[in-house]
Amino acid sequence: MLNTLLWCLLMLIHSEPNKTFMDFYNSSSLSFNTSSKMIRPSYLKPGDTVAIVAPAGILKQDTEVIENTKTLLNGWGLEVVFGTHLQTKAHHFAGSDAQRASDLQLALDNPNIKAIWCARGGYGTLRIIDDLDFENFKTHPKWIIGYSDVTVLHNALNNLGYESLHAMMCINLTEDTSAIEQSVSTLKAALFGTLNSYEIESHSDNKLGTVTGQLVGGNLSLLTAALGSETQLDTNGKLVFIEEIDEYKYHIDRQLQSLKRAGYFKSCAGVIIGDMSQLKTNTPAWGQPIEALILEVLKDTDVPVAFGFPAGHELDNRALYFGRNVRLEVTKSKTRVLFIE
Repeated sequence: MLNTLLWCLLMLIHSEPNKTFMDFYNSSSLSFNTSSKMIRPSYLKPGDTVAIVAPAGILKQDTEVIENTKTLLNGWGLEVVFGTHLQTKAHHFAGSDAQRASDLQLALDNPNIKAIWCARGGYGTLRIIDDLDFENFKTHPKWIIGYSDVTVLHNALNNLGYESLHAMMCINLTEDTSAIEQSVSTLKAALFGTLNSYEIESHSDNKLGTVTGQLVGGNLSLLTAALGSETQLDTNGKLVFIEEIDEYKYHIDRQLQSLKRAGYFKSCAGVIIGDMSQLKTNTPAWGQPIEALILEVLKDTDVPVAFGFPAGHELDNRALYFGRNVRLEVTKSKTRVLFIE
């Protein structure tokens, strides 16, 4: 009998050599795990300095942007410094890869800089992300702020274990002040530590439920571009935020299918859909609304889904703490996002 038991144990060990207790702990039959707490940069206070850099596209209307940015931040009691190559124009980019990386690296390394605000997005951060060194940043963490192409930085920081801020960029300050009022006010609240929650009207296509998880994500194209790299996200037990602009629906479907195949939605806690802006018309027609397209991709993922959150490429682009634990409540009457301290 003893020999038989020993033989059975040996068979079990050799049949699944890579299986560990952690595999069972992460089993989908268990409730979602709350992600470990991330390192949070200090909230800003009057007298702190914010660096403005352009890690991607050319900063058009640069003089107006610079003046508006200085006026806004000075009005909040903050000092502002501008990257050396902020106004450089090198074909598609705001300077060469080396110039853009240099400005960002100097801001990351400087212990007197308390936040780095990206002037604009476009394309280009992906080209320099692997050249950046975050060692000094770890000693003096600071808020990195932006959306769209800045998703690359958000992902990198999340993988390093730091919170960051998905919010408006300096270029948006050229828009009508009343149209960007919520974007500006929520950015200020987030930087000074007074942003607690959002409550918006429910969307008819929402999937109801209440969950808690760490908020991650960003622009769909950049999330897809990161697949297979060091900046690919781990979405296990997390809330995934997605926004996009100027894409065909079949492009969006292809990118979402790519994320799905990579496991982004397999064990996520929930999905928040931000702005899907200026969608292009398919020929032939795609044949279903964007909400139906997204729900079809998520049909095997039984988690809450909240549509219509005001963040992304619209003028009402409300600040979100990436890496922060969030309680998402999706009911018939409202969607509530509560940031957990």
